[in-house]
Amino acid sequence: MNVRRQGRRDAQDGDIGYRRTTMNAPQRRIAHLDMDAFYASVELLRYPELRGLPVVIAGRRQPETQPDGSRQFARLRDYAGRGVITTSTYEARALGVHSGMGIMKAARLAPQALLLPVDFDAYRRYSRLFKAAVAGIAPGIEDRGIDEIYIDLTDLPGDTLGLAQRIKQAVREATGLSCSIGVAPNKLLSKICSDLEKPDGLTLLDTEDIPDRIWPLPVRKINGIGPKAAERLAALGITTIAELARAEPAVLQAHFGANTAAWLHRAANGIDEHPVVTRSEPKSISRETTFERDLHPRRDRDALSEIFTALCARVAQDLQRKGYLGRTIGIKLRYEDFSTVTRDLTLPGPTADPAAIRRAAGECLRRVPLDRKLRLLGVRAAALTSSKAPQTTDGSSQGELPLAGPGGGL
Repeated sequence: MNVRRQGRRDAQDGDIGYRRTTMNAPQRRIAHLDMDAFYASVELLRYPELRGLPVVIAGRRQPETQPDGSRQFARLRDYAGRGVITTSTYEARALGVHSGMGIMKAARLAPQALLLPVDFDAYRRYSRLFKAAVAGIAPGIEDRGIDEIYIDLTDLPGDTLGLAQRIKQAVREATGLSCSIGVAPNKLLSKICSDLEKPDGLTLLDTEDIPDRIWPLPVRKINGIGPKAAERLAALGITTIAELARAEPAVLQAHFGANTAAWLHRAANGIDEHPVVTRSEPKSISRETTFERDLHPRRDRDALSEIFTALCARVAQDLQRKGYLGRTIGIKLRYEDFSTVTRDLTLPGPTADPAAIRRAAGECLRRVPLDRKLRLLGVRAAALTSSKAPQTTDGSSQGELPLAGPGGGL
């Protein structure tokens, strides 16, 4: 485990603005926990012989068991088709392979890298395990996705380092996996810190340490500054957080508007008052899949019907598991030319029944052109309400896709 505690320093002339804006801020202890290469790490528990090797998670091809009991894994160089990398081990990342990258491009960079299929059921199971382990120590948790959380340590007894180490150990004991934690006075800084010493890192930061540790970093390290904003800042000669912190407000306002400019200035100076939100209601629940090859609504009707029904059933299962009912059911289609259409249908009453969701989604499907190949299909439930007695899947969601729709049938 890498542990880094930032030291304090006296303010220098260049830090006067920073000191003035933060000296009266309350000192909270907010941790951001990020699981290390989460999907890949879960797979390495299943295939420990791949530790230390470049591995990418993508597609559906399963390893083959040989007569002697050994396993043969696919390699990126042998992949044919379309798809994107879900995640990769740190060894693969060192070769330039990252999540969201096209598999064919990744194969050119790392042809020898090993390929494993995605198993979201396993990832969700380990996600629940690590979050439960953390909750046993620090219940003030904000869930930010399958592999990351914020934790409010402010009112917990014990020193910060000891608490963070206990959390890391609890996660490892519950899952066999490592995580990286950053602890700082707010969420913005803690998220930056959790990424500084990966993997298995632990970074503690005080407000006085911002000039030394945060300001030299590129602006993209601030959560909320994406590629386009970074390009616009670079055009203004602003590439580091320090340069952004010292930028003239009028210049930022001229290019980003008053509200965004104010946020950029505050973020660069490490100011963030957002609380750790321990309870939030989802606005929608959805499932979608991108096909390994484009599927035609007529020629691949059986395959599409099976996929469509499965997506509806999984949305229903997610609703039931989380205790929600959905009143608005929608679909999402992406064609081979990357154009995307969506359709929604509002039901008389909310439901979590797979058959009802399947029927409503089918009605939506009748209202879209089905004359071109599809590369993505998705189903969504919105207008959610709480369900005190979650329903159970009864398997009644079977059925075929609509026989006809505008522009063609399936």
